[in-house]
Amino acid sequence: MKIDFSNLRGDIYGGITAGVVALPLALALGVASGAGAIAGLYGAIAVGFFASLFGGTGPQISGPTGPMVVVFAGLFAGFAGQPDMVFTAVILAGLMQVAFGFMGFGQYIRLVPYPVISGFMSGIGCIIIILQVARLLGHEPPGGTLGALAEIPAAISAPHWNALLVGAVTLGTVFAWPSRFGRLLPAPLAALMIGTAVSLFLPGVPVLGTIPTGLPELHLPVYEASAVPLIIEAAFILALLGAIDSLLTSLVADNMTRTRHHSNRELVGQGVGNTLAGLIGGVPGAGATMRTVVNIRAGGRTPLSGMTHGVLLLAIVLGLGSYASQIPHAALAGILVKVGYDIIDWTYLRKAHRGPRWDLLLMALVLGMTVFVDLISAVATGVVLAALTFVKQVADHQLQTIGVRQPDDESTEETYILDKADGRISLFDFGGPLSFGAVADLGHQVREHSRDGTDAIVLDFSRVAFMDVSAARAVETIASDAHKAEKQIYVTGMNKQVSTILAGLEADHCIPADHRFTSRIDALRHAMAHLGLRDGLRGAQVEAAE
Repeated sequence: MKIDFSNLRGDIYGGITAGVVALPLALALGVASGAGAIAGLYGAIAVGFFASLFGGTGPQISGPTGPMVVVFAGLFAGFAGQPDMVFTAVILAGLMQVAFGFMGFGQYIRLVPYPVISGFMSGIGCIIIILQVARLLGHEPPGGTLGALAEIPAAISAPHWNALLVGAVTLGTVFAWPSRFGRLLPAPLAALMIGTAVSLFLPGVPVLGTIPTGLPELHLPVYEASAVPLIIEAAFILALLGAIDSLLTSLVADNMTRTRHHSNRELVGQGVGNTLAGLIGGVPGAGATMRTVVNIRAGGRTPLSGMTHGVLLLAIVLGLGSYASQIPHAALAGILVKVGYDIIDWTYLRKAHRGPRWDLLLMALVLGMTVFVDLISAVATGVVLAALTFVKQVADHQLQTIGVRQPDDESTEETYILDKADGRISLFDFGGPLSFGAVADLGHQVREHSRDGTDAIVLDFSRVAFMDVSAARAVETIASDAHKAEKQIYVTGMNKQVSTILAGLEADHCIPADHRFTSRIDALRHAMAHLGLRDGLRGAQVEAAE
């Protein structure tokens, strides 16, 4: 892959800043996984470097994330004393992600609607702030968003004043750093340097402390027949979770940089990174929203920033840990509070009351679930509700058009026939593809608009380009009801695809072959003749000719 050096300074600053921010997260998530702090670092290095090198989102920073660690920790606990089995699952998960990329799975994540993305982004911003408030006050919150939220009152009532001073200086720097200086020294990196310098003159400020070092051992895949089902299941969950997590972060990066990522290539890059992470005993990872945002805010734009982030973590593992060990937690907390503030979608929140109320409620729901439940559940719920709402709106629109007489504007004969029939012929123009939301009431709509005096029903499929099983069964119901009521049923404008689906499902058994026409006027003429209104038919043709 060709490396782009056009934004070299911004990418190096962004990568260094993201690497420094990623360091404590990698250590903490490594410990939380059960594999140890060093495994978190190995995962951050492997996934961070190779997902950037082979991925499809320029400023994406990848590494261990909360959702991935939860699944990995369960797997690690299930295979206690058998780390090779655990890392075999990680390797397999990486290979699955590569397969997802080649199969084109990535394109579907682009269907996530904006209120869901907005709620997800704002929720992540809130989580970041909640997790850092206690650290800003010199306390170490328990794991999880709820635990951190519960710790805030205790931290406020008994702050560590020196840590609070460092945090305040860092927070003030990152908010007030002049934009004209940002090109030379990004605000987060400046804040980190100033906050760390201040902490050197204040006793007792909590710092990162000793960082483990050393090269990893190779963990080759192992095979144990009794464990294969569990490993495959865990690998699939890791692969799917990592894919969704990464592509959602890619959407966030797109929104911030006004670019467009390559979804399938991103999955391949994530897969390569996780495969190598498993080989060196690292915690699996995914695109990390917070670290990606830090990178973008510091100037990172190309894969070089993610690779720089990985190289920095590798340097720390190989012996530079003593320098990073003096970074205070409060300084990182101040930087991350600003990051969380910037992620919240203030632009939409200020204008949301002017838009559709349902979109605002959907955004709020996704935000709440992101903070208090988990990211994947929040997005899944949001997408499902948005899809159902859209289907409902489309279905309502379709049902409003069904049953309305719509003769061709240029056809006097059509108008004459329908007027002459005086309700004995009902014409139904479906107006477009039939969604499964509309077909549930389709039969009822046709019955409602077919009055007691209706003897013939003409169904116009001219604008129905395709049909699914739900629509086919609805058409079968309409035809069957008409047949039982001894009403004639005619169809017109049905294309080959729709006809094939109806025939394949035997849903057209009540539609006679000689009642199928290419044009609507032919169907109406045949219906009129069949009802014995031949004089009216001739009159219509004469009037049309004139």
